[in-house]
Amino acid sequence: MSENQTAAAKPNHLYLVDGSGYIFRAYHQLPPLTNRHGQPVGAVYGYTSMLWKLAAELDKADGPTHLAVVLDKGSHTFRNDMYDQYKAHRPPPPEDLVPQFPLIRDATRAFSLPCIEEAGFEADDIIATYTCRAVEAGWNVTIVSSDKDLMQLIQPGVDMYDTMKNERRGADYVVGKFGVPPEKLGDVLALMGDSVDNVPGVPGIGPKTASKLITEYGDLESVLAAAPSMKKSKMQENLIEHSDMARLSRKLVALHCEMTLPEPLDDLTLKGIPEEPLRDFLEHHGFKALLNRLGGPAAAVAVAAASAAITSGTPPPPPQIEDAPPIDCSAYETVVTEEALDRWIAAAYAEGIVAVDTETSALDAVSAALVGVSLSTGPNLACYIPVGHGGMDMFAEKPLQLPLDLVLAKLKPLLEDDSILKVGQNIKYDLTVLGRHGITVAPFDDTIVMSFDLDAGQSLAGHGMDEAAKTHLGHTCISFKDVVGSGKNQISFAEAQLDKATAYAAEDADVTLRLWKLFKPRLHQEGATRIYEMVDRPLVPVIAKMEHTGIKVDREHLSRLSSEFTDGIARLEGEIHALAGQPFAIGSTQQLGAILFDKLGLKGGKKGKSGAYSTDVTILEKLKAEGSEISGKVLDWRQLSKLKSTYTDALQQQINAQTGRVHTSYSLTGAQTGRLSSNDPNLQNIPIRTETGRQIRHAFVAEPGNVILAADYSQIELRLAAHMADVPALKEAFANGEDIHNRTAEELFGEVNRDTRGRAKTINFAILYGISRWGLASRLEISADEAQDMISRYYERFPGISVYINETLEKARARGYTETLFGRKTWFPRIRASIQHERQGAERAAINAPIQGTSADIIKRAMARMGPALEKAGLPDVKMLLQVHDELVFELPESDVEAASAIIRDTMAGAAEPAVKLSVPLGVEIGTGPSWGAAH
Repeated sequence: MSENQTAAAKPNHLYLVDGSGYIFRAYHQLPPLTNRHGQPVGAVYGYTSMLWKLAAELDKADGPTHLAVVLDKGSHTFRNDMYDQYKAHRPPPPEDLVPQFPLIRDATRAFSLPCIEEAGFEADDIIATYTCRAVEAGWNVTIVSSDKDLMQLIQPGVDMYDTMKNERRGADYVVGKFGVPPEKLGDVLALMGDSVDNVPGVPGIGPKTASKLITEYGDLESVLAAAPSMKKSKMQENLIEHSDMARLSRKLVALHCEMTLPEPLDDLTLKGIPEEPLRDFLEHHGFKALLNRLGGPAAAVAVAAASAAITSGTPPPPPQIEDAPPIDCSAYETVVTEEALDRWIAAAYAEGIVAVDTETSALDAVSAALVGVSLSTGPNLACYIPVGHGGMDMFAEKPLQLPLDLVLAKLKPLLEDDSILKVGQNIKYDLTVLGRHGITVAPFDDTIVMSFDLDAGQSLAGHGMDEAAKTHLGHTCISFKDVVGSGKNQISFAEAQLDKATAYAAEDADVTLRLWKLFKPRLHQEGATRIYEMVDRPLVPVIAKMEHTGIKVDREHLSRLSSEFTDGIARLEGEIHALAGQPFAIGSTQQLGAILFDKLGLKGGKKGKSGAYSTDVTILEKLKAEGSEISGKVLDWRQLSKLKSTYTDALQQQINAQTGRVHTSYSLTGAQTGRLSSNDPNLQNIPIRTETGRQIRHAFVAEPGNVILAADYSQIELRLAAHMADVPALKEAFANGEDIHNRTAEELFGEVNRDTRGRAKTINFAILYGISRWGLASRLEISADEAQDMISRYYERFPGISVYINETLEKARARGYTETLFGRKTWFPRIRASIQHERQGAERAAINAPIQGTSADIIKRAMARMGPALEKAGLPDVKMLLQVHDELVFELPESDVEAASAIIRDTMAGAAEPAVKLSVPLGVEIGTGPSWGAAH
């Protein structure tokens, strides 16, 4: 038989490419690219490389004779008409990917390949229809995808090809993964549902149970018919109660094979890759490496490497700065002439990027004097510009340095130029320092925020400069004490020798730029661009402005409270000593433990390694609940002592002499879930539920003619739990404006009174924090068995919560991290730890992280939008002062309260959109008054 006859005997082989899978894989695996027209094209480039490889480099003996790329035309299909919640929870695509969709269609047509899409149908239905028609015509079909829904199409002559793992998949693969053959897969999918597409399924039934049921009974209808005669169980109840949703789910996962073919099968013939119009497309976007390939096979290496990076199954490794020499601090320059300063500014303009760092006389950015500025434009290309060095008095000798005003005048155009990217490590500090000198630094990137968005929770090392340099560059930075000394001999940075100051300061800028070159491509490769660009980076200047504004504090009020607290502490000490029968140091754990457990004989004392009894708050609260009066007094004494030392005394010392206000410092990287943390002073831990805590909040006041406005999200974490876990009863309650704790009390206890509502409130929040039966028992002062009964009842009434918790833990164990609705990753390295308490601690944190993290993301987005919204409404005098968990605190003229309240409420309520569409409303409660305490 001739070669031509052999070829003729082979059946046609149609390859159907699931284009959506290619698009998102390319987007997340390649670093960002921008073409000559300023358009984002990273996904376009990756998609083009992958498609070229598939169309031209597959094994020709088993390659395609026909090929088509299939895409989704739009988000609304006939399934949305069947079920309006279908895919309702899917977040929109990343903002920088949306404009690439039409370019990807252009790329497909540039290869002279059919690009098929049809309004009202999903790509899966188009693929299914072409598969059915091709099989009827006697063709073989390969579906290029890893989508589980498409596995229903596998049959003799039809397989799937996962380019990510370079793996062909047939019926054996489906049986191994799902326990059933492809023709039964739809029944399994209908039972288990799909949280990604929001296919409801049957609550509590996962893949293994679904497979077992279908294997035993044959198909979905047989399972549902047999349900009434099954053994009584929660699964049986759910099968009966949710049978209609199971049938709906079966229709939703079924692939539609009867549509009219948009293009005839014979028109899909693969004829190679004509040079035109591909060349025009590649030239238009400036894809030089791909253009080289048109010149011959020797130039194909770059394309093959790009394709292999995406299709190999593992993300490309983080880029290494292979050409960067080791850090050499002796190469840095001290800039003391105008000519040298001009030269560095010109170098920054030439590079288009410059790392910036400021050195100051103190840690407080609001009051510290500027001592110098460092710049870096490349590895070991860094300088230090001293402007405030010399002794502390007017007669001290000062080294040669440029005048502060001259340096700032020359740096201002550079630092404010939109075409030059400024890079800083914790650049919030530098924004505040330079802002006080009239310089608004923009645009910028912040490496500490990048590090946090990439690796939150990965290690205990943290994200500071020194830790990041060791972790990512293998470099140990010069320590601050090496420059200024320590202890009694420590000097200010302004007094440091210029050579030492230069090495220290310029190294910071050099390291920052090197870290940026590592982190920037990782953001896209690891899916962190969305959280960085849409949530965290826009917040940096907002927080800098809040810190600079500060909040006024009534010193006299604090002084009166300190006196009252001193009297209260003394009174409690006397009462405690009387109950103990002797005086002792209440603050001493050892002495307190001896009194409680040895002298008074209280039960439950446990000694630690030091030999002393534990007297932590849990122990004391347990003893108090058992009737120990002295334990309750000690708790009161501790709280009053802490409030006095931490707030009423310390706050008086932290009032800025120039502004009369307290300026807290916020950290975007202080809490693993993404919440902001506050320090110097910490204003987020002032108790709100106690009268003493409320008294302290009354010390935070408005200027004359102004008021304080407090805007607080109402039960946002419960609302997010209702959305993320898809709990109809809770969503309905929030939509109707009901008291959610009343609704929970009604569901759990059948009646609503003060006791049941209080218990329901405790349970509502405790469940979201992954509380154990013993933890809940302690909080409610009941037995562990009673607590377990309440937890079980809660899951029965709200099964979505149980499913959410199980799915969250399953994903966290498999991936090592959890994600918020905005894509923030929080890593849990101990989630698979062999030590039980470490593993359980990680599991509890993982349950709550997506909810608490999403809450943090939402209020951050509200903060970033607040300034522009108020400006647009003509309310420039409304100032945002504080963020405390779910609350924002403002100061504003009394005359602006009504207008500002509406803007603030709308901005906060709509902060998630358009990136995330919630199925529950976000409630915002607003109060005003002369003080923070009065605004509640």
